[in-house]
Amino acid sequence: MYAVIEAGGKQYRVEAGTRLRIEKVEAEVGSVLEFKPVLLKKENGELEFGSGRVVAEVISHGRGKKITVFKYRPKKNYKRWKGHRQPYTEILIKEVSP
Repeated sequence: MYAVIEAGGKQYRVEAGTRLRIEKVEAEVGSVLEFKPVLLKKENGELEFGSGRVVAEVISHGRGKKITVFKYRPKKNYKRWKGHRQPYTEILIKEVSP
């Protein structure tokens, strides 16, 4: 059985036991998150839309790899470097239920 959930404006396909990095959620490590309603659920070959729930546990918080943004204007001695690290929350899917 799998489900499609929405978290942080993105959609993820999840099953029980899946570890997943989602956009940062203000929740403490060890707390339980509930995603309800589920966008799509497939069980025994049947698709259901808009029903069910997914329970997940917060494992950790972190920051992704650094990306560098470089702006440049030719012949004007204008250069700017910026870095960015996107924060994320890592979760473990405990159960997908009807």
